[in-house]
Amino acid sequence: MKLGISQHTGMEQRLVQSPQMIQAMQILQLSSLDLEGRVEQELMENPFLEVAEVELEKEAPEAPNPDENPADTGYEGMIDMLETYDRELGDGTRVPRIDQEGADRKLEAMSNTPARSQSLGDTLRENLSFMSLSSGDRELAEYLIYSLDDRGYLPDSLEDLASAYYKAAVTPEDLLDVLEKLREVAHAAIGARDLRECLLLQLEDHPFWDPLVHELVENHLEDITTNRLPRITRATGRSIEEIKHALELIRGLDPYPCHGQTEDTAAVIHPDIVVEEVDGEYQVRLPRQRTPDLTVSPNYKSLLRQAREAGDDQAVLEWVKMKLEAARWFINAVQQRKSTMERIADAIFGRQKGFLEHGVSKLVPMRMQEIADEAGVHISTVSRAAAGKYAQTPRGIFPLKFFFTSGTVNSEGESESQTSIKDKLRRIVDSEDKTKPYSDDQLAALLAEAEGVKIARRTVTKYRRALDIPSSTRRREY
Repeated sequence: MKLGISQHTGMEQRLVQSPQMIQAMQILQLSSLDLEGRVEQELMENPFLEVAEVELEKEAPEAPNPDENPADTGYEGMIDMLETYDRELGDGTRVPRIDQEGADRKLEAMSNTPARSQSLGDTLRENLSFMSLSSGDRELAEYLIYSLDDRGYLPDSLEDLASAYYKAAVTPEDLLDVLEKLREVAHAAIGARDLRECLLLQLEDHPFWDPLVHELVENHLEDITTNRLPRITRATGRSIEEIKHALELIRGLDPYPCHGQTEDTAAVIHPDIVVEEVDGEYQVRLPRQRTPDLTVSPNYKSLLRQAREAGDDQAVLEWVKMKLEAARWFINAVQQRKSTMERIADAIFGRQKGFLEHGVSKLVPMRMQEIADEAGVHISTVSRAAAGKYAQTPRGIFPLKFFFTSGTVNSEGESESQTSIKDKLRRIVDSEDKTKPYSDDQLAALLAEAEGVKIARRTVTKYRRALDIPSSTRRREY
């Protein structure tokens, strides 16, 4: 074997992504809210970018041609290019005006912004003001509060907590004494170790003592969670009616002692696509108010003139070229995102017109490859465009990926999406006799008989679990 260094030539095909292509893909993948933040960042970093002051009736500015390379232009060419951009990407006036509508939207958004949510620890610490505690016990109370999990349970034993406390030497009894005082003002089951202890602590504080309820929680909690009431009646010697009455009292207890103690703020969804019915036709659009039209600022032409007069125009010229190129590509990427999103959304809702008119039951199976072929893009572009995006439709707000679903063919030869089958399965379960709930085999037979959808029992089981529907044993009411 000969060892050494040698050179050889060869041909190969390789996909090379330019920085501009990568930027366009990244912007396409952003949601409208993230894109708004990205635009604000670019406006701060690039002095060549500014928001175009366009009238409402004017169309959006046409994207610059990225194939035109200004790198070979000198000073005069750069001035001409800036003036061309000013005409193509500007608003034609350059007269400053106050965007009262935008200011009103910002003021409204600030007024509707929810206050910072309060954590469990902050909420319970407020209860300490109603307690007569020494400074040492107050510190122990705060230590216990911040040792709770989100449910209000203590995952660690009092012995472990006492040994881990570093401010002073304490015993588990000291912690228990403070914990019981905290329970008096906060919740009777604060600091329980598990569900059983949580319920028992509440029963001790309950005004109506029932030994049967105590026995059920102490010895038959697993049978209760699995709805095995006949087994409980045999073990306790009580009737079904007595057991059901005791279960009503148990259901009135809190499974989590800190339920309702925190102020959770609901997540706000900003739709990226809006579908509206206008004169009987469905129109798809992007919400314009979130992403402003961008243009190239003409203010920096003076930099070139000043640099020429000072004799150091070459360095300034290179800097202007770099910033100008970045501005052109960013404007092009934003407008390309808008065009791509509109084409993909038109293709999606052109196929899902039945859903827009009748709801989930008429959702048809649809694959990303089908939308990619119709929109004239690659399937990866469809995936990026749908990732993390939401559509506001007459039927509610849904993730774009909700509309991509597999399916089957019913007895009439029509395509049934997986989502519509799940909807029919839920409606059958909701209308069943709760004393004789349907098994998965019976649900499969009913889907085939009433809906014309033939699927296997194991598929019914998978759909039922996906819908968080319990088994027939747990759904049964006695």
